[in-house]
Amino acid sequence: MSEQPQLKGFRGHEDPRPSQATPRQPGVPGHDDVGTDPVGGQAARMWEAGMGRRERRRRRGDVNAVVPEAEFRSYYGRAVLKPPVWKHDIAYYLFTGGLAAGTSMLAAVADLRGHTAARRGLRTTSLAAVGASAYFLIVDLGRPERFYMMLRTAKPTSPMSVGTWILSAFGPLSGAAAVAELAWLLPERGLPGLARRVAAGVGRAAGLGAAVVGPLLATYTAVLFADTAVPSWHEPYRELPFVFGGSALAASAGAALVLAPAAQTRTAVRLALPAAATELVAAHRMEHAHGVVSEPFQLGRPGKMLKAARALTVAGAVGALVGRRSRVVAAVSGASLLAGSLLTRIAVFEAGVDSTLDPRYVVVPQRERLAARGGRSQDT
Repeated sequence: MSEQPQLKGFRGHEDPRPSQATPRQPGVPGHDDVGTDPVGGQAARMWEAGMGRRERRRRRGDVNAVVPEAEFRSYYGRAVLKPPVWKHDIAYYLFTGGLAAGTSMLAAVADLRGHTAARRGLRTTSLAAVGASAYFLIVDLGRPERFYMMLRTAKPTSPMSVGTWILSAFGPLSGAAAVAELAWLLPERGLPGLARRVAAGVGRAAGLGAAVVGPLLATYTAVLFADTAVPSWHEPYRELPFVFGGSALAASAGAALVLAPAAQTRTAVRLALPAAATELVAAHRMEHAHGVVSEPFQLGRPGKMLKAARALTVAGAVGALVGRRSRVVAAVSGASLLAGSLLTRIAVFEAGVDSTLDPRYVVVPQRERLAARGGRSQDT
């Protein structure tokens, strides 16, 4: 029989345990020379890595930590949340719906004050805006019959269902008020003359009804956005109704400044300042008061649009106050208010979509809420 080969180091080619004959690095026990003992050098590096982890845990004071902090990654690079299926048609729907609501309220005030030119222009604008709003909503739904299907039930707990009924109630009222403005074209005698005389009362009643429903139409979309899981829509749920409501009133004041003669724009001028202030203050809190979730309102395209919207809104409000006696200045100021309102709606929409693409905007708020609940439980 041939002699069996002698096995050196049953644990491997070389014994990974430190040897007294192997030179060591000063201050590191058991650290073999990497050049002469590759296995021992690997063990030393593992020992150093373990000491590094233990030292980091000790410095953080977390003796129970067993894994490093999780990185903001997801499987295959996908986002934690699915982005909203809504397209930019919804952003335009937000703007036109708010404009329709605000102009209906201003039209009711103009009617009570006897400002005929302002009333006609605002009622016509309200009807056109609510028609455009319904169009953008139906386009986003994909098929017109889906809108009718939503009217088969009423769910008070669903912002979408409530909003559908609000829009359905507002549309006919706004339409009746606008159609009543055509009564002056009818003859003064006979049956058409009777219809002409009745139209004034019907138009006033419908206009007041639209003005009552208007605030709901202007703000329900904020509740609809905040009721989603989109971080940058859900977290500022307190500010969004004021942003949307102030934006709607600022846009309606801008429409009045563009359409009405200077002598009939006093109400619009008085409304422009508080409406712009409400929108700007609420938007500032939305952009800065919610930690990391507020970042999408400050970065990229949404951040640029919000800055432009803020500048246009301020310029429009100041121009409305300073140039209220100038028809040209009033019209330019009104256009600025309208453009600022449109940019605000688009920016809010895009910021919400952007917040679903980065897992950080989902994970960080969750950890903060868990930490807050843990702190409260320790206090109790």
